[in-house]
Amino acid sequence: MSPLDRIANVSILKQHEVDKLYKVDSRPALSTSDQFCFLVRPRIKTMRYIADIVNADKMSGRSRKYKIIFSPQKFYACEMVLEEEGVFGDVTCDEWSFYLLPLDEDIISMELPEFFRDYFLEGDHRWINSVARALQLLNSLYGPFGKAYGIGRCAKMSYELWRDLEEESESDGQGRKPEIGNIFLMDRDMDYVTALCSQVVYEGLVDDTFRIKCGSVDFGPDVTSSDKSIKVLLNAQDKVFSQIRNEHFSSVFGFLSQKSRNLQAQYDRRRGMDIKQMKNFVSQELKGLKQEHRLLSLHIGACESIMKKKTKQDFQEMIKAEHSLLEGVDVRESTSFIEEHIDRQVSPIESLRLMCLLSITENGLIPKDYRSLKTQYLQSYGPEHLLTFHNLKRVGLLTEQAAGETLTAVESKVSKLVTDRAAGKITDAFNSLARKSNFRAISKKLGLIPRVDGEYDLKMPRDMAYVFSGAYIPLSCKIIEQVLERRGWLGLEEVVRLLNGNEFSVSDSTVEDNPTWESQRVILAVFLGGCTFSEIAALRFLGKERGCKFIFLTTAITNSARMMESMIEAKA
Repeated sequence: MSPLDRIANVSILKQHEVDKLYKVDSRPALSTSDQFCFLVRPRIKTMRYIADIVNADKMSGRSRKYKIIFSPQKFYACEMVLEEEGVFGDVTCDEWSFYLLPLDEDIISMELPEFFRDYFLEGDHRWINSVARALQLLNSLYGPFGKAYGIGRCAKMSYELWRDLEEESESDGQGRKPEIGNIFLMDRDMDYVTALCSQVVYEGLVDDTFRIKCGSVDFGPDVTSSDKSIKVLLNAQDKVFSQIRNEHFSSVFGFLSQKSRNLQAQYDRRRGMDIKQMKNFVSQELKGLKQEHRLLSLHIGACESIMKKKTKQDFQEMIKAEHSLLEGVDVRESTSFIEEHIDRQVSPIESLRLMCLLSITENGLIPKDYRSLKTQYLQSYGPEHLLTFHNLKRVGLLTEQAAGETLTAVESKVSKLVTDRAAGKITDAFNSLARKSNFRAISKKLGLIPRVDGEYDLKMPRDMAYVFSGAYIPLSCKIIEQVLERRGWLGLEEVVRLLNGNEFSVSDSTVEDNPTWESQRVILAVFLGGCTFSEIAALRFLGKERGCKFIFLTTAITNSARMMESMIEAKA
C-alpha cells in the first residue's frame, strides 16, 4: 500500500476524472489522454524518467499537457535536471506539502524511507527542511511544546531550523493550552543496535516476516488458507491486533486460543434465545462477532506462518547468538555462528545484519576478523558487495579497529575534538573514528542488560527489556526514559560523551509550565532515520508504567532488513 492509497483510493481518483494510474517505475502504456499528471517524490532518477516520456512524445509529434506535483516539496536540483533534458518549458511544476501520514492513533510517519541513506550515508541535508516543517505543523496544531530534548547532529539541525521557521512565521501560540507538552528528537545513528536485533514482539515479527507498508500488510495464501491474498490494515481499530501487537510472541498463541474460546461462547449464547433476543443478537452483535472471527483466523494463520519460517531459519540459535553479542559473552562462538551462516548462504541480508551487530557491540572488528568475514561474504554472495562494505563502514555499522592501538584513547581524543563547538566543520575527516559505537561502555553505564534471577517473566514484564526476551533494554528508549526522568541531561554527561554529543534540552519560557495539565504527560518521540516496532512497543510499555502517553513521529518505519537494503548498492 502506498501513502496515496491511505488518502485517496482508485475509485475516488476515478470520480475526479483520472483515466488511468501508472507506477512511475514502469513506462506508461500508450495512452490517449491529452494530460499527464505525475505525483512524485523529488528524485533525480524520476525526473529523467519524466523527461524521457516528454521527449518521446515530442519525437512522435504528440501534444499533451504535463504537470509534475512534488511531494512533500520541490527541490531546485529536480528543476535543473528537467532543464538539462530540455523539457522544463513543457511541464508545469507544483508542490504538495504532504508531510505527515497518521498510521495509527499514536504513530505518524513522514513515509521517507530514503531519509536514512540520504542523510547518514550521503550526508544530504535536504530532508531536514521537511522534518522542520512537519514539526512546525504539529506545533501549530497541538503545541506549543513546552520542553524540547534531543540528541544527534540531525536532531539538533532539525530543531534549530524548526525554531527559525517558528520565528519567521510568528504564529501566535501563546496563551493556548497545549495538547503535547514535551518533544524528544533522536538520530537513528545514536542507536543502531536496537534496529539490528531480531524483533520478537508480534507487530515487529509481522513486519520482519511480511513487511508492513503504510500500516497495511499483505497476507498471502499461506495465512488466509485460500488461494487469495488479503490486504489488512493493522491499527487500533483491529480489536484482535490491538491486544496482541505489543506482546512477546510467546504469549500470543495463548491469547488467541483464549480469544477463540470466548468468541465461541458468545456464538453459543444464541442457542437458548427466543425470537426477540435472536433479532437483537443478529442486528447488534453478529456482524461484530463475524468481523472479529475473520481477524482472529488471519492472526492465527500469520502466527503459524511466522513459526514455520522461523523454525526453518534456526531462529532460536540466532537469538542466542544475538544475546551473547549484546552481553559480550562467548563472542568467538558467535563469530563462528556468523561464519557458518555466511558459508551456508542462508540470507545475504541476515548475514550482513549479524556482522554489523558483532561490529557495533565489539566497538569494531579486529582486522583479522574483519578481513576473514568480508572475504567469506564476498565469496558467498558476490564481489558486487564490495561497495556495500564501503557504505557500512562510512555510516559506522561495520567498522575495523585500527591495528595496534587501544581504541579508547583514540576515541576520547576524537570525541573531544568532534564535540567541540568550533570543530563542527571537520567532522567528515574523523567520521569513521567518531562513529565508533562505545556500546559496551554505554550498556554498562545505563544498565541495558538486566540482571535476572531465574526466568524472565515475559507474560508480566517488569521493564522494557521484554521486547527482546528480557536480554536487552533498547538504548534509544532508555535514553528517553532517563532524560524525561531527570528533566534534562544532568547526570548523563558520560553517556552523552560516549554518544559523541550534540545533545540539547530547551524550555520554552513563553509556555506556562503547569504540571496539572494533561499535556505534560504527552511526549512526542521523533525518530530521524526510522523507528522499529520494538521501540514503539517498549515506549508504550514505559508510558503505561509512568502514566504518560507517547506519540511517535518517524521518517519511516524501519527494521534490520530495510536498514541493510538501504546500504546495498542497486545493480545498474
